[in-house]
Amino acid sequence: MYTSTNFKSKKALKDAIASGASVTLFAPGIGSPPSNGTCTVSGPHYPKPHTWYAEVIVINGKVIKVK
Repeated sequence: MYTSTNFKSKKALKDAIASGASVTLFAPGIGSPPSNGTCTVSGPHYPKPHTWYAEVIVINGKVIKVK
């Protein structure tokens, strides 16, 4: 699963959430991401090799916290 923005690092994702940016998820080829709950995301987006992974909490379709 990926974030809507192609973050180059987990720190960049955390900084975006901390600044109040609206971050959503998408899951290419496997259906819809959860609207509520936890899931694992990775980045950067394919075809680049994934260099980071994060568990995130999603509420109403938006990432609210990075664990």
